[in-house]
Parts: sequence; C-alpha cells; structure tokens
Amino acid sequence: MDLPALINNFKNQGLNAQDLVALSGGHTLGFAQCALFRTRIYNETNINPAFARQLQSNCPRTGGDTNLAPLDPTPAVFDTKYFSNLVNKKGLLHSDQVLFNGGVTDGLVKSYSMNSGSFSGDFAKSMVKMGNIKPLTGKNGQVRRNCRKAN
Repeated sequence: MDLPALINNFKNQGLNAQDLVALSGGHTLGFAQCALFRTRIYNETNINPAFARQLQSNCPRTGGDTNLAPLDPTPAVFDTKYFSNLVNKKGLLHSDQVLFNGGVTDGLVKSYSMNSGSFSGDFAKSMVKMGNIKPLTGKNGQVRRNCRKAN
C-alpha cells in the first residue's frame, strides 16, 4: 500500500498522518513471517542491499513462509530503533518503509528516530485516539472471517 492510501485509511478513522507514524512505531516490538516481507527483500529498490541479503538468508524466494525476522534490531524493547531502521532503508515491511521514502511523513520519522520522548508521548496520545474509535455494530459492521478483507 502506498503512503497516501495509508494516510487516507487512518483519516477515515479520525486519525492523522502523525497518528499513523506514531502508531506504526509499535512495530518496534515483535516479528514478522517471511511470507509478509518476501516481496520487499527480493523486489523493492528502497531497501539497504546488505539488509536485504541478510534477510534473504532466512527467507528464500520460495518456502520458509513462517520463518521469522525481527521488526527492528531490538524486538523486545520499546525504543526508537524502528524509526532509525526506516531512515537507513531497513524497514522490514513495505508498509513501514513507505513512511520514510520521500513523502510527507519523512520529517516525523526522522524526528522520532532521534527523540524517544517525543515518540513515546505521541504514541500514547495516538493509542488513546485509536482506542476511542467506535466499532461498527449491527447492520453497519461485520465480524470478518478473514481480518484482512471484508466478507
């Protein structure tokens, strides 16, 4: 997904680009399966070549779909390394790297990479905003069979 589409998706929920970047910083924790980042490491150009090669050693072109890679270098620590990775073209997921790829969110990513207090504060505010989104109920909503797409 491209950056304008991501921003629009957040806008539709009452969130803005700053919320998008701050909440994406949650990817400072955890891992992703190879199937989710394979296309990025083999086909995209806005990726650090050495980083791509390192990931390719654990995520072959075919197979290994459930092999894991950390979303940032410290996957168990809530820090700003996720943003530093983006600045260095080491975002694991395509949807992460678009946040720092010559677009309107570049400045915020760079700022968060250097200021953990700003990131932590904005993350907390954005989490509250996201928590206040009212779910669709009744005929206005649906329980999805697959969370990634409407039934």
